[in-house]
Amino acid sequence: MSLTVRISKQLGDFRLQADFQAENESLALLGASGCGKSVTLRCIAGILKPDEGHIELDGQVLYDSAAHIDLPPQRRQVGYLFQQYALFPNMTVRQNIAVAVRDKSRREAVVAEQLRRFHLEDVANQRPRQLSGGQQQRTALARILASRPKAILLDEPFSALDSYLKYQLELELQDTLAQFPGIVLWVTHDRGEAWRSCRRVCVMNHGVTEPVMTMEELFRHPGTQSAARLSGCKNYVSAEPMENAVRVPDWGGVTLRCAGRVPHDVTTLGIRSHHVHPAADGDENRISCTVNRAIDDVFGAIVLLRPEGAADSAPLLRMELSKEDWAAQPDKTQITVSVAPENILLLK
Repeated sequence: MSLTVRISKQLGDFRLQADFQAENESLALLGASGCGKSVTLRCIAGILKPDEGHIELDGQVLYDSAAHIDLPPQRRQVGYLFQQYALFPNMTVRQNIAVAVRDKSRREAVVAEQLRRFHLEDVANQRPRQLSGGQQQRTALARILASRPKAILLDEPFSALDSYLKYQLELELQDTLAQFPGIVLWVTHDRGEAWRSCRRVCVMNHGVTEPVMTMEELFRHPGTQSAARLSGCKNYVSAEPMENAVRVPDWGGVTLRCAGRVPHDVTTLGIRSHHVHPAADGDENRISCTVNRAIDDVFGAIVLLRPEGAADSAPLLRMELSKEDWAAQPDKTQITVSVAPENILLLK
């Protein structure tokens, strides 16, 4: 089973250009707020009509502008879990699930099955306002699965929850989706959530999708600045590519060796804060720095460094250490740090 999305949509000054394919998997759509993730889901579900393009699910064309095909939402076999679950407030749990079952002869059996599956028997006759957050989510998922979808669209399902409740519901949702035989598109701006729940990711940046990659590739070789930022990288500086190294003019012209050949179109290097560490004897890519500022964080220390010879406007180099490792540094005004060649991210 596969989902192919190749669409464009103009909304005021915003233009969506989504082009990706999901196989029988949970695929993360990762991007900052306002980048077009939810618009993409609404187009797939049939809630919003693209201007042009093609959407196909398991061999069935859901939308094709050239062929004038635009199936209504109820014929697309797509389940949409909204951020606030969108349960009918005046219906009971049982009734909310029942509305998704089109075959009246099977309705009672399907509802009973979903109530058992999601452990909702005890609240079957309660309304959404009487339910906990977890019960509301399970009811919404039960309703979706009662409709027998081929794909489930998750629109930032935990965005409004506190961290503890989010953790609990995420575990429940993962357990549920592990049994789902179709495609799941998981929209999020949380890289940790994407890592825990999906094997592959499609980064969206200002309405444009980037090539689908594995989660491991996103963190090890993100390729673009937008993907690197979404993966949590915090250090960026302009770079000039050399054969197996990059030169950094803004940091006094320091040259940093890379793990392999540097593509000619690299313009920027990224360095993760936890990959910067006080240099030991024999370390490569040593950078002499002045300590600009040290910040006591909850579980560690954030140290902002100015490389020797750096321009006044040059970005500082951020290093994150444990409190113990920072306390052990003998000189907290000058320090030489290093970054391993394999930890330099080459970005376009």
